[in-house]
Amino acid sequence: MRARAVATITVAILCLPLAACGSEDDKDSGISTAPKAESSSQAASTHETADAEDAEDAAAADESKQPTDARVGDTITLSGQEDGEQLDVTLKKWLDPAKSADEFTTPAAGKRWVAVQIQLTNTGTTTYSDSPSNCVQAADSDGQRFDATFGDITAGPQMASDLKLPAGDKALGWVVVEVPKASKIATLQFTMNSGFADETGQWKIG
Repeated sequence: MRARAVATITVAILCLPLAACGSEDDKDSGISTAPKAESSSQAASTHETADAEDAEDAAAADESKQPTDARVGDTITLSGQEDGEQLDVTLKKWLDPAKSADEFTTPAAGKRWVAVQIQLTNTGTTTYSDSPSNCVQAADSDGQRFDATFGDITAGPQMASDLKLPAGDKALGWVVVEVPKASKIATLQFTMNSGFADETGQWKIG
């Protein structure tokens, strides 16, 4: 009996690391595609007047209607590398193609410009310092990926290249990306800290 008990304990101990490894493999990839849920005063008043069961059913229905993939117009909340760094990142507008504001800076031969207007809202507790254009990367339907480039466009001012955003403040501007003329842009990503943060927001384009 003693030998059987020891064997059982040994098997249980050996299983622990395997379970730990399994949970490690299931960790989130760090890519967030879920848009931030919007609250409304109408929804709040409905829950106040309904009984508990009806309120739970309404909440479940609202959740089921929430899109799973963020698109232009949606907001994704992201965290940075440092404590207190958090942004609400909103893709306000998408422009394809984007037109140069002058005759001197234009896309290279066989290329075109696309541009995204991004709003950054500092929802953290500390000033966020970064070059937001370094945070942006576009991908086409073939899997090719493209970083931001410098370019003034007719749609409006660029996002600040040396942003220092206090807690509670907002920043708005355009980020330009140069892509092949034949590329169909499928997604756009934003990663804080010039692309080095662990969390990445991803939006579907088109």
